[in-house]
Amino acid sequence: MKPSLEPFFNPETVAVIGASATPGKIGHTVMDNMLSAGFAGRLIPVNPKGGEILGIEAVTGVADLPMGVDLAVIAVPRRFVVDTVRELGKTGCRSVIVITAGFKEVGHKGYELEQELAGVCRDAGMALLGPNCLGMINSPAGVNASFSAASPLPGDIAFFSQSGALCVAILDWARGAGIGFSKFVSLGNKALLDEADMLEYLDADPDTSVILGYIENVENGSAFLRQAAATTRNKPVIMIKSGSTAAGAKAASSHTGAIAGSDSAYGTAFRKAGVIRVRDVEALFNLALAFSEQPLPKGPNIGIVTNSGGPGILAADAAVKHGLAVSALNPRTVARLQEFLPGYAAFHNPVDIIGDADAERYAQSMEVVAEDPSVHSLLVLLTPTAVVGIEDTARSVARVAAKCNKPVFACFIGGRRVGPGREILREAGVPCYDFPAAAVESIHAMHDHAVRRNRPQPEFADIRGDVAAARAVLDESRRRGELEVVEFHAQKIAQAYGLDVPDTVLARSTEEAIEAGESIGYPVALKIASPQISHKTDVQGVVVNLKDAAEVADAFAEVTARAARMRPDAYIAGCLIQEMAPKGSREVIVGFKRDDQFGPLLMFGLGGVYVEIVKDVALRLAPLSKQDAFEIVREIRSYMLLKGIDGGPHANFDKLQDVILVMSQLAVDLPEVLEAEFNPVLVGPDRAVVADMRLTLDPKA
Repeated sequence: MKPSLEPFFNPETVAVIGASATPGKIGHTVMDNMLSAGFAGRLIPVNPKGGEILGIEAVTGVADLPMGVDLAVIAVPRRFVVDTVRELGKTGCRSVIVITAGFKEVGHKGYELEQELAGVCRDAGMALLGPNCLGMINSPAGVNASFSAASPLPGDIAFFSQSGALCVAILDWARGAGIGFSKFVSLGNKALLDEADMLEYLDADPDTSVILGYIENVENGSAFLRQAAATTRNKPVIMIKSGSTAAGAKAASSHTGAIAGSDSAYGTAFRKAGVIRVRDVEALFNLALAFSEQPLPKGPNIGIVTNSGGPGILAADAAVKHGLAVSALNPRTVARLQEFLPGYAAFHNPVDIIGDADAERYAQSMEVVAEDPSVHSLLVLLTPTAVVGIEDTARSVARVAAKCNKPVFACFIGGRRVGPGREILREAGVPCYDFPAAAVESIHAMHDHAVRRNRPQPEFADIRGDVAAARAVLDESRRRGELEVVEFHAQKIAQAYGLDVPDTVLARSTEEAIEAGESIGYPVALKIASPQISHKTDVQGVVVNLKDAAEVADAFAEVTARAARMRPDAYIAGCLIQEMAPKGSREVIVGFKRDDQFGPLLMFGLGGVYVEIVKDVALRLAPLSKQDAFEIVREIRSYMLLKGIDGGPHANFDKLQDVILVMSQLAVDLPEVLEAEFNPVLVGPDRAVVADMRLTLDPKA
């Protein structure tokens, strides 16, 4: 059973182990921060020398502490940490923060020490934050159990971070920007408490309305996904995930593995859980302030009021790019605008009220546009013309926003001149941005969050493959010493899940190839058969549309000879003779790679050059719901090709989605499979045929 975090965040007694009377030492800073925060409970410094520290009498050791201390903050040298925590466990201490560094971040010896520390806390039922962390701040409770140089302003935004240095920088920056926090947590090495624990607590925290996070990795992906999905139905969760490049990604043998790198997995996981991912701190707090200060939009339509045409066009372009709409205004709205705007103004969305607009014209225009029933959010743009009253206009915008039941966003474009106006808006709770694109990104994120909150629970298909038959194929491959399951063997797995596969015969000689062609019926396809050749096109090992025995014989001889020459290491079993694709078919690929943190990451895209060169693919984490399968097909840029916009027949989307759902179920049923591909799936108006399949087994399974 996990320990409660209530004594951690809202302690009545706090002990500082390693408290110091010397300014500049961590133990002194923690004591000073606790007192400066206005902690109303009992604060106990612990120092072997005893004496008085900041006016409070110190005890000389852990044994002198009262039983059941709620929170102990540890700032002693690393060699004393584990024994100190063990002693605290004997006193019934309920939670600890280990500020001390030098654990797993420094190597194997530190890792072993951290494991011992975590084990001691786990056995004693103590919550553990850190080690190697800045500490924790709970503003409403008057708790600043950290060695931060500055205390946060009060607010309703919670922030947790894996990086203590980033915590320090953000605290300093946020004070200057007037941004306050409800909770501020440095996770450190996450020996026990991690981001999932923080999400669980903050979800129920009445002082928090928006949750922010910075992470470098997730140790327990399934726990994170479960908790994040639950939390985002109640509160927005906005996160930065560092390490977004492919530099650290492992090489993979499949198309899927090459595309589904670590950052792709995190992005897909965040999307599945409803976490809003941003790339930098500025965007993080832009969104935090928007969610904190404005109501959620009830639809995708933006109304734009501007004193300059160019920024209005930029805002409209950004809205369309993000899937929002710059809707046409109601004729009654247009008529009302015409009553007071100059005749040369633009009365249709975006509404250009012209560069000589004063504060009153802004206020009237905002009120009219906001009352339009088709407008769900309002964006007000200002460029600093020579006649515009920036501060008066800002006050007008703030006044209208306070009465409006729709979210209002502002963009005052410029530098020094618009600064006072931006400050007025921020103090009034109206998010103000430098440029239109950033404002539209916030509106888009809020709309997406609103849609997700109202989305019904996902519906999953009831797919029941013959798991025993599939696993028997995998076991047979292992007995042969093969970790790649291809061709005939892989086709048996496809059949065990009821997939539509083409008639296929393994031919070991020219004569058998001709017999197979006549049995299947011409035209046929011919493919090299070798357990060592996963991608047949690498050796030009596929020939299609063979019309008679002579063509089959020639192709068999050419393909086997070429494969033997190009891959002398490979065992050439012969060739597969296969039924040709149904007329009007297009090639698509469906695959998955098992991510270390989040499990099977499923990929869909068009086949051929679209897979790795164009990278026109969409990703989801298994298990996929019916809605996931519907969306993933329509998410790729080439979707219209499948729909038949080029004059060709359209794909059978129902059957294609069934194939995708089977792949998802296969990934769940067979955890010993690291990667799998249906490549190609030949999808036409009537069928979705899995023409080829390969699986890669986990050597450690």
